[in-house]
Amino acid sequence: MRKRLIGGAAVLALVAPFFTPVAAQAAVDCSTVPWMNKRKSPEQRALALLTASTQHQRYRWLVEQPANSPAQTEWQGGVVYPVQVPCTPTVVYSDGPDGVRFTPGVTAFPATIAQAATWNESLAYAKGKAQAAEAFDKQKNVLLAPGLASGRTPLSGRTPEYLGEDPLLTGLIAAAGSRGIEQDSRVLATLKHYVANEQETDRQTSSSNASERTLREIYDLPFEIAVDRGAPSSVMCSYNQINGTYACENPRLNSVLKQDVGFDGYVMSDFGSVHSTAASLVNGMDQELNRPIWYTPAKLDAALAAGEITQKQIDAAAFRVVRSYIKGGLFDNPLPAAPVADASTAAHKAIARTTAEQGSVLLKNNGLLPLSPRKGDEIAVIGPTASSTPTNGISASSVCSLPWRFGNPTTLQCEDLVSPETAIRDRAAKAKASVTFDNGSDIATAVAAAKSADVAVVFGYQRAGEFTDLADLRLQGNGDALIAAVAAANPRTVVVLQTGSAVEMPWIAQVPSVLENWYGGEQMGPAIASLLFGDTSPSGKLPMTFPKALADTPTAGSAAQYPGVVDANGIRQVDYNEGLKVGYRWYQSEGIRPLFPFGHGLSYTSFAYSTPKVTVSHGLKIKFTIKNTGRRTGTEVAQAYVSLPAATGEPPSRLIGWERVTLAPGRHKTVEIDLSRSDLSDLHLLQYWDSSRSSWTTARGVYGLSVGGSSDAKQRTSFRIR
Repeated sequence: MRKRLIGGAAVLALVAPFFTPVAAQAAVDCSTVPWMNKRKSPEQRALALLTASTQHQRYRWLVEQPANSPAQTEWQGGVVYPVQVPCTPTVVYSDGPDGVRFTPGVTAFPATIAQAATWNESLAYAKGKAQAAEAFDKQKNVLLAPGLASGRTPLSGRTPEYLGEDPLLTGLIAAAGSRGIEQDSRVLATLKHYVANEQETDRQTSSSNASERTLREIYDLPFEIAVDRGAPSSVMCSYNQINGTYACENPRLNSVLKQDVGFDGYVMSDFGSVHSTAASLVNGMDQELNRPIWYTPAKLDAALAAGEITQKQIDAAAFRVVRSYIKGGLFDNPLPAAPVADASTAAHKAIARTTAEQGSVLLKNNGLLPLSPRKGDEIAVIGPTASSTPTNGISASSVCSLPWRFGNPTTLQCEDLVSPETAIRDRAAKAKASVTFDNGSDIATAVAAAKSADVAVVFGYQRAGEFTDLADLRLQGNGDALIAAVAAANPRTVVVLQTGSAVEMPWIAQVPSVLENWYGGEQMGPAIASLLFGDTSPSGKLPMTFPKALADTPTAGSAAQYPGVVDANGIRQVDYNEGLKVGYRWYQSEGIRPLFPFGHGLSYTSFAYSTPKVTVSHGLKIKFTIKNTGRRTGTEVAQAYVSLPAATGEPPSRLIGWERVTLAPGRHKTVEIDLSRSDLSDLHLLQYWDSSRSSWTTARGVYGLSVGGSSDAKQRTSFRIR
């Protein structure tokens, strides 16, 4: 990875004892203070501000609320700070991988897992930029987003707000989102949660126990890629322990994230994830989220007096925060005086719809889709999540975004939600077809509706979110029974899934077509209707494997692996004994055929791939041809996977690149993946972590290469690295 030089902190430490404090917040001409001089570098401006600060004014930067509310002096528990130096901004944090959460008047974008399913970096960038614009209009200028993990188990409750199971896909989509958020220099992005934060069960009192090689290749790597390619201003450390040490006081913050990866922003905690003062500061946590608890002036003073921390460490943490705020534009672009009532725009809604369309995955299609109804045909739409009218508390709003525990039905308010029922009715009317709706609460009436219709579209759902893991991979609300009954009543049945993770499909052989929509956001209805009727050809690809059964997943059958075993100290020990075999790597290694492989997704046309050709000279170049062999224009995500030499002990294959290709019938394109490019050459795509050398290593020997439309790619060749 490229290393970023962080010289400012060292300079600050040299001049720190000689600061000259200036007046606190007052009527000061901000054009006269050196930290508002735009001609100076962010390092120079941050240094000037901290040099002019008292010790306790510096402390303010180490906690979110004092850092971001410069005029406030007292916090809960009698914690007191001096007023901040003048000309520092008000900064407001907002949660939000999928949108500006818990805020009215914003766009409800699809869930992050749907973003990953687009395999579209440009779209992730556009969504990040739109989300940042809405955040700023709503007086918020730090987004706690993007979210990323490694998809160790599909039972993880936060699967829908992450980006799937592959480090490269996750890292690049997160990087694009980060760039979009920070593009206008008004809002900062935050990668979360670092690291090995893979379950909600006892997340605050669990230890993720994994080898260094596993951590580097599976769990660190997506963050490394996102930092390198996305340059986010901050990273949030997670709740869990890593091999017995809490993430927010783990030496990996310094040794891996800051030193090896070269992250030069600031590390913030999650809410309540701090357990110490000295250990957290010494090991690289720069800012405590929310109010001061562990980084209070009294505790910092005591730790400094006891020699547990140093002035240099205090200054370095404050410097990282201030420099990030200045570099990200927060000092120069103050928040608006009043929030915009409705920050969602037509352009933002278009991005939400495009994401819902490109992120929907056509899992199965035996010719029923796209629908081509004739005049007088009847379409039965069945299931509670198809409608905006709740059935036993469940409606389209329930699967618009992630569920939330604290009184909100979902994390986004979905005020402008267009339901699938409404959109399908509108689209069917253009063909002079009719639509009947049944909420599915009574299977007998649903069966009657299906029998009388020319085609049935039945919706199944699964709600998952923060605080609780899934108990199983079954549809909720009696969905499996409903689908089976509808399919038995009408062989022309389309299943639309609205889930946050993989689900088992015991009815899969009974239905000709299955479309996964995830949590589709406010534009889910128009997106689903467009896909069902063929106005848009499906192009989404799975960012995670769908197993046939929970028993097939990497952590199944071992309590030590998941959910872990609680030890005598009350810490749930979670052993990552599957090692590198996460996601598709597991299924390939164990010879287990999943229901649908990682990268899978059908179109309304078909594609053929040529045998790839590889050139090994000054890097690696891969070329292959893809041709549209069907009768409709379509978009394929052409994927390339590499197999490392057997001596490395790596799983059978790993994703090393992809390209979205749109082709008219009969047309072809040559796809080139050039790993010698400077922006790809340092992503460890052909390397493995050599624990004996504590470094990334490229093995000599024979490599395999496969290309195709999923991780089950069939066109293969090999090459040698000498």
